[in-house]
Formats: sequence, structure tokens, C-alpha cells
Amino acid sequence: MNSNQIFEMALGLEQPWYVSKIEMIKPTEGIQGQIDIYLDFEKGFKFPGGKTHDTVERTWQHLNFFQHKCFLHARVPRVQTSEGKTETVKVPWARPGSGFTLLFEAFSMLLIESEMPVAKAADIMDVYPQRLWNMFSYWVEKAHQADDQSKTTVLGIDETSSKKGHSYVTVAVDMKQRRVVYAVPGKGADTIDSIATHLEEKGCERTQIKQTCIDMSPAFISGILHNFKDASITFDKFHVVKLINDAMDKVRKLERKEFAMLKGYKYTFLKSNKNLSDQAKEAKYHILELMPSIANAYRLKELFAEFWTFKTKDEAGAYLSYWCDLVEESKIFPFIQAAKTLKAHWFGIVNYAETNLNNGILEGINSKIQLAKKRARGYRNIQNFINMIYFIVGSLKFDYPRYSI
Repeated sequence: MNSNQIFEMALGLEQPWYVSKIEMIKPTEGIQGQIDIYLDFEKGFKFPGGKTHDTVERTWQHLNFFQHKCFLHARVPRVQTSEGKTETVKVPWARPGSGFTLLFEAFSMLLIESEMPVAKAADIMDVYPQRLWNMFSYWVEKAHQADDQSKTTVLGIDETSSKKGHSYVTVAVDMKQRRVVYAVPGKGADTIDSIATHLEEKGCERTQIKQTCIDMSPAFISGILHNFKDASITFDKFHVVKLINDAMDKVRKLERKEFAMLKGYKYTFLKSNKNLSDQAKEAKYHILELMPSIANAYRLKELFAEFWTFKTKDEAGAYLSYWCDLVEESKIFPFIQAAKTLKAHWFGIVNYAETNLNNGILEGINSKIQLAKKRARGYRNIQNFINMIYFIVGSLKFDYPRYSI
């Protein structure tokens, strides 16, 4: 068996393809070695689709052969179809339009699957990062296009920053399947328009969405009311709790101006007792005994926690009304402001009692999106970041070749 036949076996070539020539450039100081494998097809072979019209020269980067870079070269037939069109024959070792072999792409995707940043994978594969991004995006976009989202009925919508500063991506989550179905740049009401349009294209009518979970963003609210008229809105528990915690901390800051001892105790009044050390608990109780204003604010914060235990909207609404009355009586301004916000978003807050839609799923997905941000560092456009989100938390089914190790 000669070297050509060995490479034919290694590449898995079948009729009519064969290795016609192999050239090797030996490595020298500062220059990597290279192997160029030239492929050809048997003369007179009739390819499916029509009569051979002419050939075009193509080159594909293959996996390195030991310390040598490896490239495949072939003259690829173009056939003339019965309709008079000229089409390039598909070769078995690469997908159309790619400059890489399928085995090269399989190993590259394996590296990315292993939580390696694309830029690092590109360094290992010895290619310019954008070329690997283009390959990665092809497979993700193909899988996302084929993804069945027609049964979506409950949406969670949240925004996440794509970079430092004010660059955002809004993600739509199927709350039942716990996965991202769509992501779009921005965080305005138009992002909800894009989500609705995308779902329609996927066979999910707007009337099919029955429940949504969002934060109290006016843009998201107006977007939901405009696009999903049959859907109830539940405001994300995390953002409601944050509103109350912010009121508590504002009271502490106001008191700190007069009592320096309150400096450094922010989380002492925000965390639950089970997350505090014995020393922190003792300090908290000491401060509550000394400062009635802090104690009254803390009482309101703890009383609000009971809201999440109710199972009907009527019970939740009655308790929320009772709590707001206590706030009015307390005359504590930060809590009065918080109560006004709660009243303005009343129905979306009390809906939680029956929908139980909460931030757990969204927060879990968002933590994985932060991982996507790290793995997508160095991306040159926001679509690359979005594709990494789909790859990590889209639960997509990929059909790219698998690399066995």
C-alpha cells in the first residue's frame, strides 16, 4: 500500500475520488511544515444531477498531521442540470461554502462544546478567529432555524448586557422547557415586537402565549400588551424583592448620615438570618433595639416576605393592600415610594399567587448567559454573542459531524 492509498483510507474517500498527489513542505526555523493533498475524480465518472460542465479549484483546511498543517485541494466538477442551471457537485469531505473539512469542523465544535472560548479554539486550530465564528454560526443558525418552538405558551423575558456599558440583548425564554427560544439586540418595546414576529414565523400564534414573566420595565409592559393581548403578566419576583430591599437600604443610608455606626451594615438587613453569622445577627438585633426607624423599616421588609406565601390572587391582593396601609401609617418615605410602585403594577404582582412564575428559571439561564459572554469574548458582532446564547441555553439539536476521541 503506497502513501496515496494510506491517505485515501484516512480520509475515507470513496469512488470516484482518489488522492492524485501529495506534497510536503518540511518545517524550518520559524516556519511550520505543511502537507498538501491533491484529490481528483475518475475520468468519465457521471455525477448525479447532470452532465459535467467544467471544474473549479477548491481548497479546504484539514486537521493538522502531527506538526504539519494540512490542506486538501481538488478540482470539483460543475454539472449542468436539465433546467440549464450549473451546479457545483457536493464533495463528501466538506459542506458547501466551507473552507474547512467536516473533520476540522467537528474537532473545532468539540473544543467549543468543552467550554473553550472561540478565540482560544481558533488559536489551537491555527485559524483567524472570525473564520471559526463563521463556521460556529453556520451550525447554530441551522439548528435554530430547524428548532420547533410551535408549542410555546409561557414566556419569560429579560435583558442582559452584552458588553460593559449600555449594550443589551433581550432574551425570550420558554418557561416550561426552560430554554432560550429567541434573543434580540436592545431592551426596548420593539424587542417584544421582534419576539412576537419570530414566534409567528415558528408557527406559534400570538394568541397562543397565555402567560408572561417580565420585570417592571415600561417598555416590556407596553410590548407585551401590544403583542400578546391574551397573555397575563407576572412581574418577576426578583425585581419586586429588589424594590423592597432598595427601600430598606435607603432608610439605612438616611440614618447613616446621623449614625456612623450603620456604615458597612447594608447586607445585614437584606440577608435572611440563615445567611448571617452569629456575630452579624447579634449586631443586627443591637441596632434594631437602638434605632426605632430602622426597626420599623425592617419590620415592613419582613412582613412583605409573607406576600409570597398566598395561593390565590384575592388573598395576595388583600395582604398587599394591608401591607400598603401599614406603609402609609409608618410615614417612612422610601417605603411609601416603593408602595406607590407596587400599586402601579398591582395585577402583575398579585398574579404570582396563581402563576408562580418566578425568577429562578430566568436567573439560572442568565448565569449561563454570563458564561456565554466569557466564551464569546472577542466576538466582533452581537450576533456571535446571540449564537453563543443559543448554543449554551437554547437546547438545540445539532447535526454537525461528531469528533471521537
